[in-house]
Amino acid sequence: MSIPTIMVPTRNLLKTGLSAATNIHYQLSSAELVQQSVALGQGRLSDSGALVVETGEFTGRSPLDKFIVKDEITADAVHWNNFNIAFDPDKFEKLRKKVIDYLGTKEEIWVRDAFACADPAYRLNIRVINENPWSNLFVYNMFIRPTEEEAESFEPEWHIIHAPGFKANPAVDGTRQHNFAIISFEQKMVLIGGTGYTGEIKKGIFSVLNFILPYNDHVLSMHCSANVGSAGDTAIFFGLSGTGKTTLSADPQRMLIGDDEHGWTDDTVFNFEGGCYAKTIDLSEDKEPEIFHAIRQGALVENTRFFPGTNTINFTDKSITENTRVSYPLSFISNALEPSVGHNICNIFFLTADAYGILPPISKLSPAQAMYQFISGYTAKVAGTETGIVEPKSTFSACFGAPFLPLHPGFYAEMLGRKLKENGVNVWMINTGWSGGAYGAGQRIKLAYTRAMITAALCDKLNSVPFEAHPVFGMMIPTECPGVPSEILNPRNTWQDKVAYDHKASALAMEFVNNFRKYQDGVSAEIQNAAPLIN
Repeated sequence: MSIPTIMVPTRNLLKTGLSAATNIHYQLSSAELVQQSVALGQGRLSDSGALVVETGEFTGRSPLDKFIVKDEITADAVHWNNFNIAFDPDKFEKLRKKVIDYLGTKEEIWVRDAFACADPAYRLNIRVINENPWSNLFVYNMFIRPTEEEAESFEPEWHIIHAPGFKANPAVDGTRQHNFAIISFEQKMVLIGGTGYTGEIKKGIFSVLNFILPYNDHVLSMHCSANVGSAGDTAIFFGLSGTGKTTLSADPQRMLIGDDEHGWTDDTVFNFEGGCYAKTIDLSEDKEPEIFHAIRQGALVENTRFFPGTNTINFTDKSITENTRVSYPLSFISNALEPSVGHNICNIFFLTADAYGILPPISKLSPAQAMYQFISGYTAKVAGTETGIVEPKSTFSACFGAPFLPLHPGFYAEMLGRKLKENGVNVWMINTGWSGGAYGAGQRIKLAYTRAMITAALCDKLNSVPFEAHPVFGMMIPTECPGVPSEILNPRNTWQDKVAYDHKASALAMEFVNNFRKYQDGVSAEIQNAAPLIN
């Protein structure tokens, strides 16, 4: 099917090998992309004006199908493991040609030029080639949009080629199965096929930046959210899925720098992206007003259902996936900072949803403890979040983003440690999980208490209160905090059975130690000595 629209040629597009006969929709507006998606039967409008699509077979990333081409640039630099899987350069070139030939059979494709990195000194020029218009809308929402003048002179440095309808032949192409996401640092290309999940696009570039910024430019790349207060103080929030990273950084009293990916230079924190990619499962106006109101014309909602007989999205419906998502430009957030660059980094928060009820709701970390906890990247999943989980289960993801880190986690941790010491930054661990017992016995810490603790830290209200050390993990626990009952601050005090708490604390500490063993050869003695104590 062909859609009547103005075809705008792109400069230097033939460098990718695409046929000049292909109809190219270049740099279309979000409204045009929505219209085309609906006309092609690939999406449906909600009553709020958002485009709702299904991504097909894959509704999330596939980490085991993400590869990095092993060449002269990467062979000795990449930390090869279960997330960084080597791919043969010759097979990549053959597969690239197959994908290009496949796209050449299409009546039309969608192309967009965009930037990554809000700091112009580190800006990356990206050209994205999409098989579908709604995937191109995702790119429009998530990357930084050039002006018309910038687009006129745009020269791409990196290419993303996204062909969801192309399926690889693993026996011939060298992939694990028919879907793949492959990064070539030599060709400066991210090749994605067999999956319509748009998160592969943004995480492909995130993985690229996690290599080139720390390795070449000495900028710490981070999987985090960030905001800035009225006094110009910047706060950074690390945390795995479900820990509250997006929720807690969306503070109406502070300006949002970004909700997911940032770089830390000598004196600034800048957003990699131009948009947000938020989870929508169980979304409500009361819980997440900013995200709820961002779901409007121009937003792209993925893998949700409508209430029967309506165009109203049912955010509680998990029939497709629990990983329902929405992408929208940062400008859809009322308190978004423009440009997305913060200064004066004062506080860092490590968020964990400890389902065992062991870690304090707030505690302060030394630089060494911060580096240790950064490499550990701990949270705990509760029963029901994944098939087969019937009781709390510990999850460790190095630097709170292991699947996207091409370098050894110790490399990022050492950079973090240097910046903490040079800038005198406070590092806090926030447990958004359970107190008074594990999941099923204790209670989830109230969001109002968590917000009060973060506010106290941000406003320097904990500077003069006494602290006590956790006997196993060593972090310092405040004995009082404005707006929070003092009795919940030390987690041991909230358990009726203190001996049971001690046993579980030791067991969790052992999990930390066992997990850290795979990284200890690449980290300093200072970090290793910050491990929890095993009784």
